[in-house]
Amino acid sequence: KLAIAGPGRSYFDLEDNIKRFDLAGNVKYLGYVEQKDMPLLYNACEFFIYPSLYEGFGLPVLEAMSCGKAVVTSNVSSLPEITSDAGVLVDPYSTEDIASAIERLSNDISFRHLLENRALARSKGFSWEKMAKETLAAYEEVCKN
Repeated sequence: KLAIAGPGRSYFDLEDNIKRFDLAGNVKYLGYVEQKDMPLLYNACEFFIYPSLYEGFGLPVLEAMSCGKAVVTSNVSSLPEITSDAGVLVDPYSTEDIASAIERLSNDISFRHLLENRALARSKGFSWEKMAKETLAAYEEVCKN
């Protein structure tokens, strides 16, 4: 089963394609999901797929990882740095790459569990407090000069 969250309509009409390809029993388009409800989705999923074309930071990937979920995400922008070895990086323009990663995580349970453990450990290296301290240190360094 695939649950798709997010606006989506700016790219293509997901609901029409779900009907067109008779996927109603396997694909559910959720539309916009409130931030407060996202942990429910993260914790309910087998793994998280986020083939973004551009991310400033990639908070959804980190949120999924902090719930102990293996991720499939893009090999562009900030996502490889966030994910490190805790997920499968794919070319976001390649449906073959994305499908292959989904198939591997669906079929190779031991690999998925390995990534889940890595994801949880990796996510612990990020916090708002750490970000604030590092930002303050950067500003202090700039002010010295």
